[in-house]
Amino acid sequence: MIQLTAPAGALTPAGRDSIQKTLATVLLRWEGAPDNPLFRSLAWTYLHELPAGAQTTAEDDAPRFRVEITVPVGALSERRKAGLVGEITTAVLDAAGLTDADAQRVWVLIHEQPDGTWAAGGKIVRFADLVALAAQ
Repeated sequence: MIQLTAPAGALTPAGRDSIQKTLATVLLRWEGAPDNPLFRSLAWTYLHELPAGAQTTAEDDAPRFRVEITVPVGALSERRKAGLVGEITTAVLDAAGLTDADAQRVWVLIHEQPDGTWAAGGKIVRFADLVALAAQ
């Protein structure tokens, strides 16, 4: 699950149209999930656009971007986390028409959901269940 929070208007029109699917694809690749309809349907993304004036820093009002990613504990090694963060940052910068010089404006927070605390369809989904599905 991915949530991108950005000030309204901070993304280019093309970036706004494509960023959610891009982020989902990047996450699935770094998780090592198969590229199939089932796993693509499980990669939910949300775009939260903040109204004017809702985001600022003590320094300036330049747009900042927060990407929150929730994955099961064990889904990402340290190497995969680093790769995911790098590629997510680049995708957000591209969608906003920014360059690598603006990378500090993109913060990525990875939340690891403890096993047994993730549910779908009224049932607990364990990481081992997802691994078994991916192996089919």
